[in-house]
Amino acid sequence: MEAYLVGAVRTPVGRRNGMHAATHPADLAAGIIKSLINGVRVDPAAVDDVILGCVDTVGPQSGDIARTAWLAAGLPEHVPGVTVDRQCGSSQQAVHFAAQAVMSGTADLIVAGGVQNMTQVPISSAMAPQGPYQGSRGWAKRYGSDLVDQFHSADAIAAQWSITPEEMRRFALESHHKAIAAIDSNRFKTEIQGAEDDECPRRDTTIERMMALRPLRDGGTTTAAMSSQTADGAAALLIANGKALRTHDLTPRARIRHLSARGDDPILMLTAPIPATAHALRRTGLSIGDIDRFEVNEAFASVVLAWLRETGADPARVNVNGGAIALGHPLGATGARLMVTMLHELERCGGRYGLQTMCEGGGQANVTVIERL
Repeated sequence: MEAYLVGAVRTPVGRRNGMHAATHPADLAAGIIKSLINGVRVDPAAVDDVILGCVDTVGPQSGDIARTAWLAAGLPEHVPGVTVDRQCGSSQQAVHFAAQAVMSGTADLIVAGGVQNMTQVPISSAMAPQGPYQGSRGWAKRYGSDLVDQFHSADAIAAQWSITPEEMRRFALESHHKAIAAIDSNRFKTEIQGAEDDECPRRDTTIERMMALRPLRDGGTTTAAMSSQTADGAAALLIANGKALRTHDLTPRARIRHLSARGDDPILMLTAPIPATAHALRRTGLSIGDIDRFEVNEAFASVVLAWLRETGADPARVNVNGGAIALGHPLGATGARLMVTMLHELERCGGRYGLQTMCEGGGQANVTVIERL
């Protein structure tokens, strides 16, 4: 069996202490799930499972937020939910698990997505008071006892690929410009539920303002301007197999052509999208030139710039509506947000193939290739 994308919606991404700050994460996800179900006009009782990505599942994000969000939406109690944590790739992995389930025939119709309210649950809340590697003898024997730091990793990538601060600033500024252009031309209107626009893009940012910022670590080159913004948001997609399409008279919008995840050096941490992309292209038989649109998560400017150098992808096809540097990175929701945006962008431009990838904690990356129908 094959897996199809039937519906895809998201909230506007809110900046920290912004539009979603007071909204309980379960309610944030519940609202977008209801919009998805109502938009597709499918009986919610037919959904087999709800799979949501979420990172830092403590406090209001604890207790299996996928289940809580579905019930908070007032939807049928017999539908279960499960929450996934593959760090930044959590909701992309939720889509993968959903696709694998419907492809196997063990389920026919699944809601997949993600949610994160980083205002209410600050980043790394689940890692206090002790991080995931501290105290592990096996980890220390293999990788040493130094702190694993994403900011160090971003700087290390910039150094290894000889990426200059000037290049990173230009990339970051372009991300804002592309996001603002997308907002002003209403490109996101079909994918965003509600009247609000994304809150994070900065219309007044300049290279000069970026140059005034100090590096995030002593001796480093990466600044906050070259990094993804902490943010709040949710996104959801409806994943179906052919049986569900026929049973519920659903119209597929895209086919999931490929899904995989690969690992790389966990200390360098953020490089896995490079081998993961190569692996996906080998498995599909596609070339980098066959892909019409790429969504490569902008955790840091250096991550995408290194990926571009290694893959040879056309920059004009990458993050054409801006990325997380401008639009924000609500950790558990970003994978689904990227998928929603990529699907709508393929429909807008008439492209056939879209490839999404993102770096993840532990030195991992997911890759999804979709084919517009």
